Amino acid sequence: QVQLVESGGGLVQAGGSLRLSCAASGRTSFSSYTMTWFRQPPGKEREFVAGISRYNGNTYYSDSVKGRFTISRDNAKNTVNLQMNSLKPEDTAIYYCAARSRTNVNTMSTEYDYWGQGTQVTVSS
Repeated sequence: QVQLVESGGGLVQAGGSLRLSCAASGRTSFSSYTMTWFRQPPGKEREFVAGISRYNGNTYYSDSVKGRFTISRDNAKNTVNLQMNSLKPEDTAIYYCAARSRTNVNTMSTEYDYWGQGTQVTVSS
């Protein structure tokens, strides 16, 4: 089992940057989890943003953020980060960190066992 806590959200102007972090704690080694960021825009369903596999560190991005966002992990610090550049108003959402004990990144939120509480990102135009 793992506990996840996100941080780093806030208000930023369009074109700006934010860096989200997700800190993990628990009895199971952080390196054994595939980590993913999802987001939920106002009035919409939760959607996949980016994921990073356990063991091999392969990364995956949604088309809407590819080239602007970068996911990374630091297994020594038990953290996964999401660097968000060139932010747009449509990036406004609650961002969630999620974990699963499988090697592949899955874009379906139902495939994840552990979730953080979320952090709000608001991009003004």
